[in-house]
Parts: sequence; structure tokens; C-alpha cells
Amino acid sequence: MKIARVFVKDQIRWAKVEGDTVILLKKAPFNKIELSSQKISRDKVLFLAPAAPSKVILVGLNYTDHARELGMKVPSEPLIFLKPNTAAIGPGDNIIYPKGVKRLDYEAELAIVIGRKTKDVSKGKAAGHIFGYTCLNDVTARDLQKKDVQWTRAKSFDSFAPLGPWIETHFDPTDKQVRLYLNGRLKQDSSTKNFIFSPGYLVSFISRIMTLFPGDIISTGTPPGVGSMKKGDKVEVEIEDIGRLLNRVA
Repeated sequence: MKIARVFVKDQIRWAKVEGDTVILLKKAPFNKIELSSQKISRDKVLFLAPAAPSKVILVGLNYTDHARELGMKVPSEPLIFLKPNTAAIGPGDNIIYPKGVKRLDYEAELAIVIGRKTKDVSKGKAAGHIFGYTCLNDVTARDLQKKDVQWTRAKSFDSFAPLGPWIETHFDPTDKQVRLYLNGRLKQDSSTKNFIFSPGYLVSFISRIMTLFPGDIISTGTPPGVGSMKKGDKVEVEIEDIGRLLNRVA
């Protein structure tokens, strides 16, 4: 089931996406998905970031093929970092190229959307705390990352966490293609079968550090092929059985 956040009739609403139609929900979907009788043509609504997270947690180096590409050892535990919720934007929104940044990179990622308050959950029970999955682009000011050593400034500019286009609630993350296209050219192409740490492991690991709330995002790392973007570029993250997230650099 595809669940989206949309702007329609001057309101932000949750909706179920069915082909060319959206069916508005009665309320936020995390406890229970309740459909209303309101059906609207998909081209009559504006799709927003499909979650309004209190925080965005990301994982560095979580693909075995990316580790080989970088000549790095496979980590023994997840390397995590944060983006503020102000970094989140939706499908079709512009990624803003900050003044003074010399290199802006894309990173295609599969993102977990948390569905319930989560703290100290076991790996075995973590799946019950996942509402669904979406696409994410971990936009990075690479020159600032190298300059600062720590990653906060390089990862945290407004618009540096495009999400969408919706949340897929019925999704098996064990072997799905993750791709990125820059101006229509394939740049990243791998599979979640190359994960070092599974989504369940990540939810459990992170929940032992911080409390997770409905709508929070955990992004699962990027595959090989990371590269740079320039102003005017069109960048698309495509994940099998979810869809495509399209943004432009402005």
C-alpha cells in the first residue's frame, strides 16, 4: 500500500495512492489506516515529503560493494549520523545548492519510516515498529565534509534530505534494486542484498541510543557510484517496488 502526504484544498492530508487516484485518509496512518470517502485525481494534489520526522538518522557505509569501492573494511557496528528535520523536502522540490559549497553529491538510499514509539526494541521485534519504506537522497556538501572531518554541516543544509514519493507499507527489503539517475544517466545501481546491517538490526541498534517516534526516518546507507551534481541537474532515486523520487538542483 502506498501512503503519501499531500497538499490539497489548502490542507495537508494523508492519502492512499491507487494508480491515478488518491483516497484521503481520516487521520495520520500510524495507528490505523482509515480511508475517507474522498477520492481525488492524482494530478490535482501536490505530493509532499511522505513523513514529517522529528529527526532523520542515516547510516554511513552499509553496502559491502560500497566498502569494496572505497577500499574500506566492513564496519563491526553501524556508523550513524543525523540530519535535522528542516533538511526534509518532498518529490519535485528543489535541492538548493548552498553558496560557498564547491562540491554537492547525491547518495541514493532506502529509508525506513518508523510507525510507533520505539525504544530498546530487539532485532526480532523491530519489524513491528516499521511503518514502511521510501526513497531518500542523502545530499552532501562533500568539500565541507572533508574540511570539517565531522559531518554535521555537510549533511544538514535545508533541502539536503529529499524523501518520497510515498511510503510503501508492504515491502520486503531483503533484495531490492537501488538506483540513481543523473539527467537520465544511470549512476548508482546495487541491491539491498548487499546490506551490511539489515533494517531490523538498524532499528534495534538506534533505538538503544535514542527514542524513535512515528514518522522518524532511518536511512540505510548508499551503494557505490556516488558523484557530484551541479545547478540545473535532474536527480532521480529509484527503488524497486517503491517508485522514483525526482528532484532538481537549483
